[in-house]
Amino acid sequence: MDTQDVDYLNELLEQDVELREKIKVQVIDLDKKTRNMVGLLNKIHSTPSESIPQLLSSVRPILYSCHDTSAAMAALIPPNQFWRWKEMWSNSLRAAIFSAALVEYLSTGTLITLSQTSDVLGIKAEWTDKFSIAVEDYLHGLISLVNELSRLAVNAVTLGDYEAPIRISVFVKDLFAGFSMLNLKNDTLRRRFDSLKYDLKKVEEVVYDVSLRKLSESSKPKQT
Repeated sequence: MDTQDVDYLNELLEQDVELREKIKVQVIDLDKKTRNMVGLLNKIHSTPSESIPQLLSSVRPILYSCHDTSAAMAALIPPNQFWRWKEMWSNSLRAAIFSAALVEYLSTGTLITLSQTSDVLGIKAEWTDKFSIAVEDYLHGLISLVNELSRLAVNAVTLGDYEAPIRISVFVKDLFAGFSMLNLKNDTLRRRFDSLKYDLKKVEEVVYDVSLRKLSESSKPKQT
């Protein structure tokens, strides 16, 4: 190996190190935003249902500020190098996906789609080969959503909202059925999916208790 080759290889290594540091700066920014969102969303467990919209209003500006981070990330990643660098931001992006999914559920009671998640986080379709949401990251975010909703089903009852567990139960069952139809090859994703059975069981137990005690409107006998 001659000196010219060594110099060229060193230059490539230095470029990689420089790019990694630049990506790390954006990942730190995204991580900071996701921590703030998750921290605020954690308050849903002690917030009455009528105050949830106000809480979500404080989360949305942070959620939409991810547009700037996404654009900065896409500008850094060279074409066709998405898979080379994605592990640097996967955990932070999954937390952002979870936040977007929880905000959507609490706002509309529906499941956020992959394309809607990209729109909310400001990730454009033309960035597919540089910065985008991998399907496995989207699914990880949805599993985290179910984890959080199973906890909310319990705490909602404590706050006197007896209808929330029933709505959560319908939503989680539907989502679990969808996951059951997926051919999951990723070991980590598969293990996390298996844990959903326990979340579903927890929610069903809460619904059973609420129904048994006739606390919800739907479980009370109809007057004639």
